[in-house]
Amino acid sequence: MRDLEKYKGIIPAFYACYDKEGQISPQGVRALTKYYIEKGVKGVYVNGSSGECIYQSVEDKKLVLENVMEAAEGKLTVIAHVACNNTADSVELAKHAQSVHVDAIAAIPPIYFHLPEHAIADYWNDISLGAPDTDFIIYNIPQLAGVALTMSLFAKMRENPRVIGVKNSSMPVQDIQMFLQAGGDSCIVFNGPDEQFISGRVIGAQGAIGGTYGAMPELFLKMDEHVKAGQIDKAREIQYAVNEIIYKMCSAHGNMYGVIKAILKINEGLELGGVRKPLPALTDEDHAIVEQAASMIRTAKENYL
Repeated sequence: MRDLEKYKGIIPAFYACYDKEGQISPQGVRALTKYYIEKGVKGVYVNGSSGECIYQSVEDKKLVLENVMEAAEGKLTVIAHVACNNTADSVELAKHAQSVHVDAIAAIPPIYFHLPEHAIADYWNDISLGAPDTDFIIYNIPQLAGVALTMSLFAKMRENPRVIGVKNSSMPVQDIQMFLQAGGDSCIVFNGPDEQFISGRVIGAQGAIGGTYGAMPELFLKMDEHVKAGQIDKAREIQYAVNEIIYKMCSAHGNMYGVIKAILKINEGLELGGVRKPLPALTDEDHAIVEQAASMIRTAKENYL
């Protein structure tokens, strides 16, 4: 019987950590991992969108994951996103992820070329074969990947015994219900869109993975606590406050992940660097937005924790 309990909870998407030269910072990776342990989250999702995965080399991704695993010391559920835009590199990352004993691997579909469903299934199954002793999670993010997980493709993928569920970042909350009903008790579905956290949880998502959780994990943990207790009004109040913070972070000229890393420097003392080109760096004018968002997070924690 699969152990799905280790995936049920708040799982921040791990941020890319750079040194002053823009290279992967092992020190930053380990510091961020320990920060998540201290905050009490369930796990981390490594080398996904928040980790700027499409701008990382295979060796970059290995270095990040190795340092996460060393710093985690078994205290976090670790899901490694291993998809590259070719099968060989993806399989190499899957093998590496299994070698360092992650809990699961995950993958988006190949991007750019619109492949038929049978080719997407072959791609995911080839990746899964690279880590035959490791759980596999489908990452459904059609607004960025350009390909949606259909029910027929999901049915095909469930023939693979290593497939345990879906990280669902599509915008319709209804998709969570559909994947849950199709997958049954052997399937777990993670809520993706952070602005719809409580909606996803209420409709049935057993876990949640999000790119803004890292800036304010306490608020998502408290929302989850309220949802579990049936205190939806309290959860909704925090969701509204969180959404205002997200809107503020997205209002900068620079990339949102650059804003979040700057917030973490102010609020938590973490040095994680900026973002990798072609993502836009923060401008001088963005510093006011960073300060405002950091203050909003501190205020929300004072009000709701």
